[in-house]
Amino acid sequence: MAEEVIKLGKRKKSTLKEKVAEILPDGGNLNLCLTCGACSSGCPATGLEGMDPRKFLRMAALGMDEEICSTNWVWCCSMCQRCIYVCPMKINIPQLVFYARQSWPREKRPKGILGSCDMALRNDTCSAMGTTEEDFQFVVEDVVAEVRETQPGWEDLEAPINKQGAMYFLNQNSREPVTEPDEMVPLWKILHKVGADWTYGTKGWAGENYCMFIADDEAWKHITEVKAKAVDDLGCEYWLNTE
Repeated sequence: MAEEVIKLGKRKKSTLKEKVAEILPDGGNLNLCLTCGACSSGCPATGLEGMDPRKFLRMAALGMDEEICSTNWVWCCSMCQRCIYVCPMKINIPQLVFYARQSWPREKRPKGILGSCDMALRNDTCSAMGTTEEDFQFVVEDVVAEVRETQPGWEDLEAPINKQGAMYFLNQNSREPVTEPDEMVPLWKILHKVGADWTYGTKGWAGENYCMFIADDEAWKHITEVKAKAVDDLGCEYWLNTE
C-alpha cells in the first residue's frame, strides 16, 4: 500500500506583522502567542465574520496578510484592548488590527465612520455632525436658559462657554447638541452641585475622534491637536472627555 505524502508549504513572511513589530517596544511580543485563547474569551467581536483575536494573530504569524487585511472583522474590533489586558504575554493585537485597517483604500472603509471623520475635519469644533461653533453656542445657551426658567431650584445653573482659566474643559458627544440637547443637562447639574469650575470651548468641544477608528493617522493627529490647543488657549488645567 503506497504511503500518502503530505507536503507542508513554507510559512509566508508577514509584512503586516513585521511593520507592527518595528514600532512597538520589544517588537510587541507578537511571536510570543501561547494560543491560550484568553484574548478571544473576552473580546466582544469574537465570532463575528468568522474571526476572533487568536485566529487573527495566528493568521498574521502564518503570513496570511491578504486574508487578514481583507476581512471585515477588522472593522468589528472596538479597540477596547481587553485582549491585551487578559493576554499573559501582553500582545498588542489591536495594533495589528489598526494596520490591517490602513491597508484598505480610504474610500472603501466603512461609510459611517469615514463620514464622521470627514465631517469632524470641516471645522474646529471637531464635531462628527459638522456642527459649527455658532450653532453649538446657541444650543447650549438656549437649553440652559430653558432649564433656569422651567425647572425650580436650577435658576442659577450655568453652562459656561470659552471661560478663560476654568479648571476643567468639558468635551461633549457630537450628537447630543444636535439630536438630544436635553441629554447635556444632567452633567451640567452634577458639575453645578459639586461646585466645579468648568467650561466648554466653542473649538474642540466634540468628545470623539472617529479618525482614529478609520485608521487615518494624519486626520487623527489633526483632531487631537485642535482639541489640545482649545484646552491650552483657555488655560484649563484638566480635560474632561465624556467619550
